[in-house]
Amino acid sequence: MAAFCYELSFKKRFEFRAPKMLNTTILRSLSSSVRLRMYLMEATTGRYYCMQAQSRSNFINYYRIRSKQLSRTLSTIHKDFKPDVFAEESRQLMAIFPEIQRNVAEITDAIDPVTTSSWITRSLEYNVPHGNKYRGILTVQAYKSLVASQNVTPEMIKLSYILGWCVEMLNSFFLIYDDLMDGSLKRRSRICWHNLQDVGVTAVNDVILLENMTYALLKKYFHKSQGYVKIMELFHETIYITACGQCMDVLNGRKSIMELTAEKYRVMTHNKTAFHAFYFPVAVAMQLAGVKDQQYFKQAHDIAMEFGYYFQVQNDYLDCYGKPEKSGKIGTDIENNKLSWLALECLRLANDDQKRIMKECYGKNDPQMVERVKQLYKDLKLTTLYVAYEEETYARIKTLIEKLSSCPFYDIYLQMLNKIHRRER
Repeated sequence: MAAFCYELSFKKRFEFRAPKMLNTTILRSLSSSVRLRMYLMEATTGRYYCMQAQSRSNFINYYRIRSKQLSRTLSTIHKDFKPDVFAEESRQLMAIFPEIQRNVAEITDAIDPVTTSSWITRSLEYNVPHGNKYRGILTVQAYKSLVASQNVTPEMIKLSYILGWCVEMLNSFFLIYDDLMDGSLKRRSRICWHNLQDVGVTAVNDVILLENMTYALLKKYFHKSQGYVKIMELFHETIYITACGQCMDVLNGRKSIMELTAEKYRVMTHNKTAFHAFYFPVAVAMQLAGVKDQQYFKQAHDIAMEFGYYFQVQNDYLDCYGKPEKSGKIGTDIENNKLSWLALECLRLANDDQKRIMKECYGKNDPQMVERVKQLYKDLKLTTLYVAYEEETYARIKTLIEKLSSCPFYDIYLQMLNKIHRRER
Protein backbone atom coordinates (compact mmCIF):
# COMPACT_ATOMS: atom_id res chain seq x y z
CA MET A 1 0.00 0.00 0.00
CA ALA A 2 1.39 3.41 -0.91
CA ALA A 3 1.28 6.14 1.71
CA PHE A 4 1.39 9.81 0.75
CA CYS A 5 2.33 12.96 2.59
CA TYR A 6 2.74 16.59 1.59
CA GLU A 7 5.68 18.95 1.89
CA LEU A 8 3.47 21.95 2.50
CA SER A 9 6.03 24.69 1.91
CA PHE A 10 6.70 23.55 -1.66
CA LYS A 11 3.44 21.69 -2.44
CA LYS A 12 5.42 18.62 -3.45
CA ARG A 13 4.44 15.02 -2.96
CA PHE A 14 6.63 12.01 -2.37
CA GLU A 15 5.76 8.44 -1.44
CA PHE A 16 7.16 5.43 0.34
CA ARG A 17 5.87 1.98 1.14
CA ALA A 18 3.79 1.18 4.18
CA PRO A 19 3.77 -2.24 5.88
CA LYS A 20 1.27 -4.52 4.13
CA MET A 21 -0.54 -5.44 7.33
CA LEU A 22 -1.31 -1.81 8.24
CA ASN A 23 -4.33 -0.54 6.35
CA THR A 24 -4.51 3.22 6.40
CA THR A 25 -6.40 6.06 4.90
CA ILE A 26 -4.40 9.24 4.37
CA LEU A 27 -6.32 12.32 5.39
CA ARG A 28 -5.67 15.77 3.96
CA SER A 29 -3.63 18.01 6.22
CA LEU A 30 -5.26 21.21 7.44
CA SER A 31 -1.96 22.59 8.70
CA SER A 32 -0.50 25.74 7.12
CA SER A 33 2.95 25.23 8.69
CA VAL A 34 5.99 23.96 6.81
CA ARG A 35 6.25 20.87 9.00
CA LEU A 36 5.36 17.59 7.38
CA ARG A 37 2.26 16.05 8.86
CA MET A 38 0.45 12.84 8.14
CA TYR A 39 -2.89 11.73 9.54
CA LEU A 40 -3.51 8.00 9.57
CA MET A 41 -6.83 6.34 10.20
CA GLU A 42 -6.69 2.64 10.93
CA ALA A 43 -9.59 1.39 8.84
CA THR A 44 -10.92 -1.19 11.30
CA THR A 45 -10.94 0.82 14.52
CA GLY A 46 -11.34 4.33 13.13
CA ARG A 47 -8.57 5.60 15.43
CA TYR A 48 -6.56 8.57 14.19
CA TYR A 49 -2.83 9.04 14.50
CA CYS A 50 -0.75 12.11 13.67
CA MET A 51 2.92 12.06 12.69
CA GLN A 52 5.05 15.07 11.95
CA ALA A 53 8.71 15.93 11.43
CA GLN A 54 10.88 18.80 10.30
CA SER A 55 12.48 17.01 7.32
CA ARG A 56 11.80 14.26 4.85
CA SER A 57 14.37 11.86 6.33
CA ASN A 58 13.17 12.48 9.88
CA PHE A 59 9.61 11.99 8.78
CA ILE A 60 10.35 8.63 7.14
CA ASN A 61 12.36 7.42 10.13
CA TYR A 62 9.61 8.46 12.50
CA TYR A 63 7.03 6.75 10.29
CA ARG A 64 8.96 3.47 10.31
CA ILE A 65 9.22 3.46 14.10
CA ARG A 66 5.61 4.44 14.64
CA SER A 67 4.24 2.03 12.02
CA LYS A 68 5.97 -0.91 13.73
CA GLN A 69 4.37 0.12 17.03
CA LEU A 70 0.98 0.44 15.39
CA SER A 71 1.36 -2.87 13.58
CA ARG A 72 2.02 -4.71 16.85
CA THR A 73 -0.89 -2.95 18.54
CA LEU A 74 -3.35 -3.53 15.72
CA SER A 75 -2.32 -7.01 14.67
CA THR A 76 -4.72 -8.65 17.11
CA ILE A 77 -7.76 -6.76 15.81
CA HIS A 78 -6.87 -6.28 12.16
CA LYS A 79 -9.31 -7.71 9.61
CA ASP A 80 -8.48 -8.47 6.02
CA PHE A 81 -10.02 -6.00 3.62
CA LYS A 82 -12.37 -7.31 0.99
CA PRO A 83 -11.42 -6.29 -2.54
CA ASP A 84 -13.28 -3.42 -4.14
CA VAL A 85 -16.45 -5.05 -5.43
CA PHE A 86 -17.55 -2.01 -7.42
CA ALA A 87 -15.23 -2.55 -10.36
CA GLU A 88 -16.19 -6.22 -10.70
CA GLU A 89 -19.92 -5.55 -10.31
CA SER A 90 -19.67 -2.76 -12.88
CA ARG A 91 -18.19 -5.26 -15.35
CA GLN A 92 -20.95 -7.74 -14.59
CA LEU A 93 -23.60 -5.07 -15.11
CA MET A 94 -22.10 -4.08 -18.45
CA ALA A 95 -22.15 -7.73 -19.53
CA ILE A 96 -25.94 -7.69 -19.08
CA PHE A 97 -26.49 -4.35 -20.85
CA PRO A 98 -26.68 -5.78 -24.42
CA GLU A 99 -29.67 -7.85 -23.27
CA ILE A 100 -31.31 -4.68 -21.97
CA GLN A 101 -30.74 -3.06 -25.36
CA ARG A 102 -32.21 -6.04 -27.23
CA ASN A 103 -35.30 -6.11 -25.06
CA VAL A 104 -35.87 -2.39 -25.41
CA ALA A 105 -35.59 -2.74 -29.19
CA GLU A 106 -37.96 -5.71 -29.29
CA ILE A 107 -40.59 -3.99 -27.15
CA THR A 108 -40.43 -0.81 -29.24
CA ASP A 109 -40.34 -2.68 -32.56
CA ALA A 110 -43.86 -3.89 -31.84
CA ILE A 111 -44.97 -0.24 -31.90
CA ASP A 112 -42.72 1.36 -34.51
CA PRO A 113 -39.80 -0.67 -35.88
CA VAL A 114 -38.56 2.09 -38.17
CA THR A 115 -38.26 5.44 -36.41
CA THR A 116 -39.03 5.21 -32.69
CA SER A 117 -37.11 2.00 -32.00
CA SER A 118 -33.79 3.30 -33.28
CA TRP A 119 -34.26 6.63 -31.49
CA ILE A 120 -34.99 4.99 -28.12
CA THR A 121 -32.05 2.63 -28.55
CA ARG A 122 -29.78 5.59 -29.22
CA SER A 123 -31.14 7.51 -26.21
CA LEU A 124 -30.68 4.47 -23.98
CA GLU A 125 -27.08 3.95 -25.09
CA TYR A 126 -26.17 7.63 -24.77
CA ASN A 127 -27.71 8.29 -21.36
CA VAL A 128 -27.69 5.13 -19.26
CA PRO A 129 -24.43 3.10 -19.13
CA HIS A 130 -21.78 5.81 -18.83
CA GLY A 131 -21.99 6.80 -15.17
CA ASN A 132 -20.41 5.19 -12.11
CA LYS A 133 -23.42 2.83 -11.80
CA TYR A 134 -23.33 3.05 -7.99
CA ARG A 135 -27.11 2.66 -7.69
CA GLY A 136 -27.27 -0.43 -9.87
CA ILE A 137 -24.32 -1.96 -8.04
CA LEU A 138 -25.90 -1.13 -4.68
CA THR A 139 -29.07 -2.94 -5.80
CA VAL A 140 -27.17 -6.07 -6.80
CA GLN A 141 -24.99 -6.13 -3.69
CA ALA A 142 -27.97 -5.61 -1.37
CA TYR A 143 -29.82 -8.48 -3.01
CA LYS A 144 -26.81 -10.80 -2.81
CA SER A 145 -26.32 -10.04 0.87
CA LEU A 146 -29.98 -10.86 1.59
CA VAL A 147 -30.05 -14.21 -0.21
CA ALA A 148 -26.49 -15.31 0.63
CA SER A 149 -27.68 -18.10 2.94
CA GLN A 150 -30.30 -19.39 0.46
CA ASN A 151 -29.99 -21.68 -2.53
CA VAL A 152 -29.43 -18.93 -5.06
CA THR A 153 -29.58 -19.83 -8.74
CA PRO A 154 -27.75 -17.98 -11.54
CA GLU A 155 -31.18 -16.92 -12.83
CA MET A 156 -31.95 -15.18 -9.53
CA ILE A 157 -28.63 -13.32 -9.62
CA LYS A 158 -29.24 -12.32 -13.23
CA LEU A 159 -32.61 -10.83 -12.22
CA SER A 160 -30.83 -8.68 -9.65
CA TYR A 161 -28.62 -7.27 -12.43
CA ILE A 162 -31.71 -6.60 -14.57
CA LEU A 163 -33.25 -4.80 -11.61
CA GLY A 164 -30.01 -2.87 -11.15
CA TRP A 165 -30.29 -1.62 -14.74
CA CYS A 166 -33.89 -0.57 -14.14
CA VAL A 167 -32.66 1.47 -11.17
CA GLU A 168 -29.95 3.00 -13.39
CA MET A 169 -32.53 3.85 -16.07
CA LEU A 170 -34.63 5.65 -13.48
CA ASN A 171 -31.59 7.62 -12.34
CA SER A 172 -30.75 8.49 -15.95
CA PHE A 173 -34.09 10.06 -16.74
CA PHE A 174 -33.81 12.07 -13.52
CA LEU A 175 -30.50 13.41 -14.82
CA ILE A 176 -31.90 14.26 -18.25
CA TYR A 177 -34.67 16.44 -16.91
CA ASP A 178 -32.38 17.89 -14.21
CA ASP A 179 -29.97 18.98 -16.96
CA LEU A 180 -32.86 20.38 -18.98
CA MET A 181 -34.16 22.50 -16.11
CA ASP A 182 -30.70 23.69 -15.07
CA GLY A 183 -29.56 24.41 -18.62
CA SER A 184 -26.48 22.25 -18.01
CA LEU A 185 -23.87 21.84 -20.73
CA LYS A 186 -22.13 18.56 -19.88
CA ARG A 187 -22.89 15.41 -17.94
CA ARG A 188 -20.53 12.48 -17.40
CA SER A 189 -17.90 14.20 -19.57
CA ARG A 190 -20.31 14.24 -22.51
CA ILE A 191 -22.52 16.92 -24.02
CA CYS A 192 -25.90 16.80 -22.29
CA TRP A 193 -28.47 14.87 -24.31
CA HIS A 194 -30.72 17.91 -24.80
CA ASN A 195 -27.77 19.92 -26.18
CA LEU A 196 -27.23 17.57 -29.10
CA GLN A 197 -28.20 19.34 -32.30
CA ASP A 198 -30.90 16.88 -33.32
CA VAL A 199 -32.38 16.43 -29.83
CA GLY A 200 -33.25 19.74 -28.14
CA VAL A 201 -36.67 19.78 -26.45
CA THR A 202 -37.32 16.27 -27.76
CA ALA A 203 -35.45 15.27 -24.61
CA VAL A 204 -38.67 15.98 -22.66
CA ASN A 205 -40.38 13.16 -24.52
CA ASP A 206 -37.28 10.97 -24.18
CA VAL A 207 -37.57 11.22 -20.39
CA ILE A 208 -41.13 9.86 -20.64
CA LEU A 209 -40.00 7.09 -23.01
CA LEU A 210 -37.12 6.08 -20.75
CA GLU A 211 -39.34 5.98 -17.67
CA ASN A 212 -41.98 3.83 -19.35
CA MET A 213 -39.38 1.57 -20.90
CA THR A 214 -38.27 0.87 -17.33
CA TYR A 215 -41.80 -0.25 -16.47
CA ALA A 216 -41.90 -2.45 -19.59
CA LEU A 217 -38.70 -4.20 -18.51
CA LEU A 218 -39.99 -4.65 -14.97
CA LYS A 219 -43.13 -6.26 -16.35
CA LYS A 220 -41.20 -8.55 -18.69
CA TYR A 221 -38.83 -9.88 -16.04
CA PHE A 222 -40.68 -9.60 -12.72
CA HIS A 223 -44.43 -9.91 -13.35
CA LYS A 224 -44.41 -13.44 -11.92
CA SER A 225 -42.44 -12.40 -8.84
CA GLN A 226 -44.30 -12.15 -5.54
CA GLY A 227 -42.68 -8.76 -5.01
CA TYR A 228 -43.70 -7.32 -8.39
CA VAL A 229 -46.45 -5.03 -7.08
CA LYS A 230 -44.26 -3.76 -4.23
CA ILE A 231 -41.38 -3.15 -6.65
CA MET A 232 -43.63 -1.16 -8.99
CA GLU A 233 -45.06 0.84 -6.10
CA LEU A 234 -41.54 1.66 -4.91
CA PHE A 235 -40.52 2.88 -8.39
CA HIS A 236 -43.55 5.18 -8.51
CA GLU A 237 -42.99 6.41 -4.94
CA THR A 238 -39.34 7.16 -5.71
CA ILE A 239 -40.19 9.13 -8.83
CA TYR A 240 -42.79 11.21 -6.98
CA ILE A 241 -40.53 11.96 -3.99
CA THR A 242 -37.59 12.86 -6.24
CA ALA A 243 -39.79 15.06 -8.43
CA CYS A 244 -40.92 16.89 -5.26
CA GLY A 245 -37.27 17.39 -4.33
CA GLN A 246 -36.57 18.70 -7.82
CA CYS A 247 -39.53 21.09 -7.46
CA MET A 248 -38.08 22.36 -4.18
CA ASP A 249 -34.75 22.91 -5.93
CA VAL A 250 -36.35 24.93 -8.73
CA LEU A 251 -38.63 27.01 -6.48
CA ASN A 252 -35.83 27.73 -4.01
CA GLY A 253 -33.82 29.01 -6.96
CA ARG A 254 -36.44 31.69 -7.55
CA LYS A 255 -35.92 33.17 -4.10
CA SER A 256 -33.12 35.33 -2.81
CA ILE A 257 -30.38 33.24 -1.28
CA MET A 258 -30.76 35.45 1.79
CA GLU A 259 -34.19 33.90 2.44
CA LEU A 260 -33.06 30.28 2.42
CA THR A 261 -32.10 28.18 5.42
CA ALA A 262 -30.19 25.06 6.39
CA GLU A 263 -33.49 23.33 7.18
CA LYS A 264 -34.81 23.95 3.66
CA TYR A 265 -31.55 22.56 2.32
CA ARG A 266 -31.88 19.44 4.46
CA VAL A 267 -35.47 18.76 3.34
CA MET A 268 -34.61 19.37 -0.32
CA THR A 269 -31.56 17.09 -0.11
CA HIS A 270 -33.42 14.22 1.52
CA ASN A 271 -36.07 14.27 -1.20
CA LYS A 272 -33.99 15.19 -4.25
CA THR A 273 -30.93 13.04 -3.58
CA ALA A 274 -31.01 10.72 -0.58
CA PHE A 275 -34.19 8.76 -1.26
CA HIS A 276 -33.57 7.75 -4.86
CA ALA A 277 -29.77 7.49 -4.70
CA PHE A 278 -29.26 5.54 -1.47
CA TYR A 279 -32.56 4.24 -0.06
CA PHE A 280 -34.33 3.15 -3.23
CA PRO A 281 -31.66 0.69 -4.52
CA VAL A 282 -31.52 -1.15 -1.18
CA ALA A 283 -35.29 -1.07 -0.64
CA VAL A 284 -36.08 -2.42 -4.10
CA ALA A 285 -33.54 -5.22 -3.56
CA MET A 286 -35.31 -6.09 -0.30
CA GLN A 287 -38.62 -6.29 -2.16
CA LEU A 288 -37.09 -8.65 -4.73
CA ALA A 289 -35.69 -10.80 -1.91
CA GLY A 290 -39.06 -10.88 -0.14
CA VAL A 291 -37.95 -9.10 3.03
CA LYS A 292 -40.83 -8.44 5.42
CA ASP A 293 -39.00 -7.08 8.48
CA GLN A 294 -39.75 -3.35 8.54
CA GLN A 295 -36.75 -2.75 10.78
CA TYR A 296 -34.47 -3.40 7.81
CA PHE A 297 -36.33 -0.82 5.75
CA LYS A 298 -36.08 1.73 8.58
CA GLN A 299 -32.34 1.13 9.00
CA ALA A 300 -31.81 1.51 5.27
CA HIS A 301 -33.83 4.74 5.21
CA ASP A 302 -32.02 6.31 8.16
CA ILE A 303 -28.56 5.56 6.78
CA ALA A 304 -29.64 6.68 3.30
CA MET A 305 -30.58 10.13 4.60
CA GLU A 306 -27.08 10.52 6.06
CA PHE A 307 -25.44 9.33 2.85
CA GLY A 308 -27.64 11.55 0.71
CA TYR A 309 -26.90 14.73 2.63
CA TYR A 310 -23.16 14.01 2.51
CA PHE A 311 -23.36 13.20 -1.20
CA GLN A 312 -25.22 16.43 -2.00
CA VAL A 313 -22.69 18.53 -0.08
CA GLN A 314 -20.00 16.86 -2.18
CA ASN A 315 -21.98 17.70 -5.33
CA ASP A 316 -22.20 21.33 -4.29
CA TYR A 317 -18.48 21.53 -3.62
CA LEU A 318 -17.58 19.82 -6.90
CA ASP A 319 -19.91 22.14 -8.81
CA CYS A 320 -17.71 25.05 -7.75
CA TYR A 321 -14.27 23.47 -7.33
CA GLY A 322 -14.36 20.20 -9.27
CA LYS A 323 -12.29 19.84 -12.41
CA PRO A 324 -14.59 19.28 -15.41
CA GLU A 325 -12.28 16.62 -16.80
CA LYS A 326 -12.82 14.63 -13.59
CA SER A 327 -16.32 15.64 -12.47
CA GLY A 328 -17.65 15.35 -16.02
CA LYS A 329 -19.72 18.54 -15.80
CA ILE A 330 -19.42 22.31 -15.76
CA GLY A 331 -20.75 23.87 -12.57
CA THR A 332 -23.49 26.51 -12.70
CA ASP A 333 -24.83 26.64 -9.12
CA ILE A 334 -23.79 30.24 -8.46
CA GLU A 335 -25.29 31.77 -11.60
CA ASN A 336 -28.41 29.56 -11.28
CA ASN A 337 -29.04 30.81 -7.74
CA LYS A 338 -28.94 27.28 -6.30
CA LEU A 339 -29.51 26.61 -2.64
CA SER A 340 -26.14 25.02 -1.92
CA TRP A 341 -24.05 24.08 1.09
CA LEU A 342 -21.32 26.52 0.04
CA ALA A 343 -23.76 29.43 -0.17
CA LEU A 344 -25.26 28.64 3.23
CA GLU A 345 -21.84 28.32 4.88
CA CYS A 346 -20.75 31.57 3.25
CA LEU A 347 -23.74 33.41 4.70
CA ARG A 348 -23.21 31.80 8.10
CA LEU A 349 -19.61 33.06 8.28
CA ALA A 350 -19.94 36.35 6.38
CA ASN A 351 -19.90 39.82 7.92
CA ASP A 352 -22.41 42.47 6.84
CA ASP A 353 -20.30 43.69 3.92
CA GLN A 354 -19.77 40.18 2.64
CA LYS A 355 -23.47 39.44 2.91
CA ARG A 356 -24.19 42.50 0.77
CA ILE A 357 -21.85 41.11 -1.89
CA MET A 358 -23.69 37.77 -1.79
CA LYS A 359 -27.06 39.51 -2.11
CA GLU A 360 -25.81 41.58 -5.03
CA CYS A 361 -23.93 38.88 -6.96
CA TYR A 362 -25.36 35.46 -6.17
CA GLY A 363 -27.74 34.15 -8.80
CA LYS A 364 -26.53 36.53 -11.51
CA ASN A 365 -25.43 35.08 -14.86
CA ASP A 366 -22.47 37.44 -15.06
CA PRO A 367 -18.90 36.04 -15.01
CA GLN A 368 -17.58 38.96 -12.95
CA MET A 369 -20.27 38.51 -10.29
CA VAL A 370 -19.66 34.76 -10.21
CA GLU A 371 -15.97 35.47 -9.58
CA ARG A 372 -16.83 37.86 -6.75
CA VAL A 373 -18.83 35.10 -5.07
CA LYS A 374 -15.96 32.65 -5.54
CA GLN A 375 -13.59 35.21 -4.03
CA LEU A 376 -15.88 35.39 -1.01
CA TYR A 377 -15.69 31.61 -0.70
CA LYS A 378 -11.90 31.89 -0.84
CA ASP A 379 -11.76 34.69 1.74
CA LEU A 380 -13.90 32.64 4.12
CA LYS A 381 -11.73 29.55 3.57
CA LEU A 382 -14.66 27.36 2.56
CA THR A 383 -12.34 24.82 0.95
CA THR A 384 -10.64 24.20 4.30
CA LEU A 385 -14.07 24.07 5.97
CA TYR A 386 -15.26 21.50 3.44
CA VAL A 387 -12.23 19.24 4.00
CA ALA A 388 -12.91 19.27 7.73
CA TYR A 389 -16.63 18.66 7.17
CA GLU A 390 -15.93 15.68 4.92
CA GLU A 391 -13.60 13.96 7.36
CA GLU A 392 -15.93 14.57 10.30
CA THR A 393 -18.92 13.30 8.32
CA TYR A 394 -17.05 10.22 7.15
CA ALA A 395 -16.16 9.33 10.75
CA ARG A 396 -19.72 9.99 11.97
CA ILE A 397 -21.42 7.88 9.27
CA LYS A 398 -18.87 5.10 9.81
CA THR A 399 -19.78 5.07 13.49
CA LEU A 400 -23.49 4.84 12.61
CA ILE A 401 -22.81 1.93 10.27
CA GLU A 402 -20.78 0.09 12.92
CA LYS A 403 -23.85 0.12 15.14
CA LEU A 404 -25.58 -1.99 12.46
CA SER A 405 -23.06 -4.85 12.60
CA SER A 406 -25.90 -7.40 12.57
CA CYS A 407 -27.53 -5.79 9.53
CA PRO A 408 -27.06 -7.72 6.25
CA PHE A 409 -26.03 -4.48 4.54
CA TYR A 410 -23.19 -3.70 6.95
CA ASP A 411 -20.35 -4.46 4.52
CA ILE A 412 -22.14 -2.80 1.61
CA TYR A 413 -22.62 0.45 3.51
CA LEU A 414 -18.95 0.53 4.51
CA GLN A 415 -17.85 -0.12 0.95
CA MET A 416 -20.16 2.59 -0.38
CA LEU A 417 -18.93 5.07 2.22
CA ASN A 418 -15.31 4.40 1.30
CA LYS A 419 -16.17 4.65 -2.39
CA ILE A 420 -17.75 8.10 -2.21
CA HIS A 421 -15.36 9.49 0.41
CA ARG A 422 -13.25 12.27 -1.12
CA ARG A 423 -14.67 11.55 -4.55
CA GLU A 424 -13.84 13.87 -7.46
CA ARG A 425 -16.83 13.15 -9.70
